[in-house]
Amino acid sequence: MSLLSLAIVSGLAMSGSADAAGNQRSAAIARANALVAGPAAAALHRANADSFVARDAVVDADGTEHVRYQRNYNGLPVIGGDFVVQSRNGKVGKISQTLRSAARPSLKPVVTSDQAIVEAGSRFGSHFQGAPSSRLVVYARGASPVLAHEVVFKGIKADQTETEMHYFVDARNGSVLDQWDEVQTAKPGPGGNACSGAVAAVGTGKSLTEGDVVLNTTKCGSTYQMVDMTRGGGATNNMAMKTAGMGSVFSGTTNIWGNNLVSNAQTAAADAHYGVATTWDYYKNVHGRSGIANDGQGAVSRVHYGRNYANASWSDSCFCMTFGDGDNGATILPLVALDIAGHEMSHGVTSRSADLIYSGESGSLNESTSDIFGTMVEYYANNANDPGDYVIGEELYANNANMSKAIRYMFKPTLDNYSQDCYDPATTPTFEVHGGSGIGNHFFYLLAEGAVVPAGFGAGSWANLSPAALVCNGNTAITGIGRAAAQKIWYRALTVYMTSSTNYAGARAATISASTDLYGGASAQTNAVKAAWSAVNVN
Repeated sequence: MSLLSLAIVSGLAMSGSADAAGNQRSAAIARANALVAGPAAAALHRANADSFVARDAVVDADGTEHVRYQRNYNGLPVIGGDFVVQSRNGKVGKISQTLRSAARPSLKPVVTSDQAIVEAGSRFGSHFQGAPSSRLVVYARGASPVLAHEVVFKGIKADQTETEMHYFVDARNGSVLDQWDEVQTAKPGPGGNACSGAVAAVGTGKSLTEGDVVLNTTKCGSTYQMVDMTRGGGATNNMAMKTAGMGSVFSGTTNIWGNNLVSNAQTAAADAHYGVATTWDYYKNVHGRSGIANDGQGAVSRVHYGRNYANASWSDSCFCMTFGDGDNGATILPLVALDIAGHEMSHGVTSRSADLIYSGESGSLNESTSDIFGTMVEYYANNANDPGDYVIGEELYANNANMSKAIRYMFKPTLDNYSQDCYDPATTPTFEVHGGSGIGNHFFYLLAEGAVVPAGFGAGSWANLSPAALVCNGNTAITGIGRAAAQKIWYRALTVYMTSSTNYAGARAATISASTDLYGGASAQTNAVKAAWSAVNVN
């Protein structure tokens, strides 16, 4: 008799006005459980000892239900075994998954846990913090699932970036099958309010990159704190150049924060607090998502991390974003610009939806998702001090009106002298994830805007671009469908169709499915999705 365990992920039922949505999602999971146990089992490559845990559910207005599952085998996590089941009126529809086989490995390791730690440690190096951990898993991102040790080392890199490296060591022969960092950064390379009787307040942030902005804060007696009670209690904390701990929440006797200059520690905090709030509002008002995990809970932003740390990151383990100071403007400003905040918060959204693994093409799609939504947040804000554009991090550089300095350029990724414009089957699958994100970024620009050179980047400019330089297949006639439709398609593809190991071919399929759902299979939008992927050589 086959073993089937179906558990509903905690936190789906929410309080207040979200009760109905939580109940709707719980009911969808219950119906999906029955399908997974029966009609969908064969299509899911289910083995007798597989068990499943429902992680999320999305219910469309027409009643179509999409339930996302994590898979275990004999109690061991199956890495790459996750899937999404679509159904309506009790009938199975599309199934999104990357697992290719119902075969399962022997669960008797030849290589011990200690041996796996030594092998992983030889790659990590000596500067780790605490004791490394190891657990047995079934690694299923390859052609056939194998037993592996998942070894985790934590530490601080030479550039001060926190790192939580996951190594997958083959339990048969000790070879390293894969590796990725749980800390996800902008570039290559929970605290809160403990006060009783606190009330919501509205203050002013004199930010570095966005001008004077409205900040939602908390009043605790005669003290104000950077805690946003209107957005799940999200807090902005001062790390005071430390690299350990969570820091302390920014507090003050007035509700005015910063002075628009790096000389005041509150200035960068105002940028981060505003950026996270704006990103929250973007997801809520454009996509109907309540916070990173869609549960109404805010996250912590850690500002002034490290000394001259020129990066920003998201960490799932602390449910927090971290922002470095750069060198305070000598070459790069604190990394708290609006699109950077949107980028990092979007890593959290990805982790709580498709959970794209931070390695290979899935890692490139993870990074691309953060660039896409960070850019859409910038457009959503409509802030005259930082107009929307398809350039990532241009506000981090002084005297940069022509945007010749930036982290990435979505319309022509190779302008950063690092990223890829076009899909290359020989290099893209193993390309570093920030550089590999260029293909997804490039696709999204062409989908939204078409083969149109942005103002300031055309003939005679430093970039000297022509429409022909924006496409990989010569199709300069490609036209855009606009940001509103393009961002809806990408969000639906991420939350409904992509899984942890989705690659670029899978992203093409996912976005076509998403566009078909939203606009129809023969629509101009769906045809544009196909054309935009072909224009970056994903066919």
